[in-house]
Amino acid sequence: MANDKTGLLLVNLGTPEQPTAAAIRRWLKEFLLDRRVVQLPRLIWLPILYCFILPFRPRRLADTYKEIWLEQGSPLMVISERQRAALAGALKNDHVQVELAMRYGQPAIAPALQQLSNKSVEKILVLPLYPQYSHTTTGSVKDAVNHAMQETDLPPVDGIDDYHDDPGYIEALANRVQRFREQHGPGDKLLISWHGIPQAYVEQGDPYADQCE
Repeated sequence: MANDKTGLLLVNLGTPEQPTAAAIRRWLKEFLLDRRVVQLPRLIWLPILYCFILPFRPRRLADTYKEIWLEQGSPLMVISERQRAALAGALKNDHVQVELAMRYGQPAIAPALQQLSNKSVEKILVLPLYPQYSHTTTGSVKDAVNHAMQETDLPPVDGIDDYHDDPGYIEALANRVQRFREQHGPGDKLLISWHGIPQAYVEQGDPYADQCE
């Protein structure tokens, strides 16, 4: 069909399905078992994970998740879905089908790719919602996509590694700051923060820190 040519898969990190210790434990287990995220030898890491982290941390995190939880669900899921819907509307005339997936948790990457394939798209573009590339984030998404491609028959799949210096992205950030300053006044300084990665990963060649800078 003419309006089913390209599939676009947005991928975010993921979120527990509910603000409960059990749901957080399931999500945290999947996240922390990713060898891209924790590169310690399994003989060292697995006892730490199963004996110290998974039994206790989810219970401590549950109350925090409840404080930020929205009526519609997880903030990350709600906002990501809004972004998917807005992008689908903006690309409607370009005959692009847009789906959302999470690297950890639901909706998972493999079923989302299959949904796009079922819509008779001729090619699929994977867009991780991480402007900067890191082996721990975009690299992990690529692992999951490659695994899905080995498990099922899909149209050609390509991906965007990073867009940290894309002029449109930079302009969007600048406009957001400008609008805030117009409403609230300028501050003395502008502080920008990112998630961190271990220094050892940087020393091994992960470009994330340089791209943030």
